[in-house]
Amino acid sequence: MNGFNANERGELIEKLNRTQYDLVIIGGGVTGAGIALDAAARGIKTALVEKNDYASGTSSKSTKLIHGGLRYLKQFEVALVREVGQERAVVHHLAPHLVKAEKMLLPLIKDGTYGKILTSVGLMVYDVLAGVEKVDQRKMMTHEETMEKEPLLDPDKLEGGGIYAEYRTDDARLTLEILKTATRMGADIINYAEATDFIYDAEGKVRGIDWRDNLTGMEYKINSTYTISAAGPWVDEIREKNRSLKGKKLHPTKGVHIVLPHSKFPVKQSVYFDVPDGRMIFAIPRDRVTYIGTTDTDYHGNINDVRTDKEDVEYLLKGVKHIFPEVELTIDDVESSWAGLRPLIEEEGKSASQLSRKDEIFESESGLLSIAGGKLTGYRKMAERIIDKLGKRMEDELGIEIPDCNTDKILLAGSGFKDGEAVRNYEAYVRGRVTEMGLDPYYAEYLVGNYGKQVEDVFGYYKTRKEEDPEIRLALSELEFTVKEEAVHSIMDFFERRTGRLYFNINTIPKLIEPVFDYLSKNFSWSEDRRRHEQAWLEKSLKVASQFV
Repeated sequence: MNGFNANERGELIEKLNRTQYDLVIIGGGVTGAGIALDAAARGIKTALVEKNDYASGTSSKSTKLIHGGLRYLKQFEVALVREVGQERAVVHHLAPHLVKAEKMLLPLIKDGTYGKILTSVGLMVYDVLAGVEKVDQRKMMTHEETMEKEPLLDPDKLEGGGIYAEYRTDDARLTLEILKTATRMGADIINYAEATDFIYDAEGKVRGIDWRDNLTGMEYKINSTYTISAAGPWVDEIREKNRSLKGKKLHPTKGVHIVLPHSKFPVKQSVYFDVPDGRMIFAIPRDRVTYIGTTDTDYHGNINDVRTDKEDVEYLLKGVKHIFPEVELTIDDVESSWAGLRPLIEEEGKSASQLSRKDEIFESESGLLSIAGGKLTGYRKMAERIIDKLGKRMEDELGIEIPDCNTDKILLAGSGFKDGEAVRNYEAYVRGRVTEMGLDPYYAEYLVGNYGKQVEDVFGYYKTRKEEDPEIRLALSELEFTVKEEAVHSIMDFFERRTGRLYFNINTIPKLIEPVFDYLSKNFSWSEDRRRHEQAWLEKSLKVASQFV
């Protein structure tokens, strides 16, 4: 039992119910995933519960960059830039198929955010803080060189540009591979398991959780010596349940991204550019599309139903028009979108875009540890900090000494590549395989980017299937793999977080709906009520992604 075979859920629940754990983690986003891996790797007996699917909150709604936060230099957050900048190289080493080098173009425009001198010095400092290798260090360019790099830019506004190093990722896939690696180290992890209350001992200390299986409605317990909440935007709800919500609180901000066909916005490479209100946004080409983001606005709505508004889309399209005047885009060109919340820490007098991205740990009198804030890039260091704190408590209270963090040396599931060149060589091999299958060569980068060396497992399922349409056959091979190895229980687990089709290839979904639905329905013996629920969930998800009000 690996904890990720959806067909073994009953056995996993039984194990969770009877085992005494050292630690239970609430939240299956990237922060909770990193904590589970760090804890399990240090020998701490660990369980993790996620009330929905893994990475279904903030950790599938980021800009999908492992980046160093260049803009934080302007806020003088030098330590933050140093830490997350250096972490990029670490995470790239742990999963080079998932975290890929991406050169970023920074156009310098008249009266823009960054002037020539500030940019040159800033990028140089950025390279030093982030430990960027010489071959990837910043390069300043003239007006002509910048236009050659990106001909769509406005030549009248442009003064020059800079090229610097970033890394692109798939945040949901990264979260998933961290979690799978944690199970390899001994952690027990379950999705659709909602923490409903805490278990307290006679002295009022938290000693585990009550939880509800959101697939069946059944209720269970997990007994644990310690509890950590890494629930992202829901951290304050958990603190309130623990009666410890006081002092600093969360200040959620909304970030929206939109996806268009690359043919409509054919940027030659990733660009980080000024928009009229003084902020900056990204345009990132990815396979068949270009995606644009992000907004950064205060959010006061329902944190369980965050949506892209028409106003968000218009803001981003206006931003593109500001510096790419020849690009004609309308709201009808937008294929898909995603909207998520950043669980930032409240700071009096600061706007959404000024709030620090630093993480913070909260400790209640009952012993609950909570962590919020931070960035996708810093997930590993956030985990190290909170497990170090837990380790100190274990030593003081139990006389148990745990080893130092070593997650910088643990390759993530699907990895095994020496470097980016090895990934590209493997993609070339896979390209030959998919071409033989009658598939678009595009699927090579898609498959390797999603699954790494686990592509061989997907191909193994492909050999046993008989569908005539190679796209349907491949999708069902992926589905079989993700049900048996990645805890897929729902149609949206598959289309959104395992494959990214909802965002990056939404046009392929209609012909896959029926075969995917049939496979899941038969595999899990869905009742008519469950079938209707899944159908409604799919329809709502497609509408939310592609229609705006």
